[in-house]
Amino acid sequence: MTRYEYQVVPAPTKGEKARGVRTGTERFALALASVMNRMGRDGWEYVRAESLPAEQKSGLLRITTALQHVLVFRRPLSDDTPHAGAVQAVPNAPLKPTANAPEGTARPIGPAL
Repeated sequence: MTRYEYQVVPAPTKGEKARGVRTGTERFALALASVMNRMGRDGWEYVRAESLPAEQKSGLLRITTALQHVLVFRRPLSDDTPHAGAVQAVPNAPLKPTANAPEGTARPIGPAL
């Protein structure tokens, strides 16, 4: 089974100016193509565009919900690449008891991977 890692980037909100690109629609398409081509060069495959609600501050005390437009990309993980949620053992690391763990349970002190 192929595992993937995902990258979510904000969708462009403004078009890009270029020679021969005159309308707003063409400029927006150019901006979108630039993002997609840049991600593709780095090995990311376009999956979809999403519009998701997100809370944001509006003034001093008010919170509003606004739609955030994002682009979702993915690329396959190689078997030797750890994924972000993976827990790896730290060899020869000193052990420190955890706060809520039963007696005798310890976790390595080391870089969180």
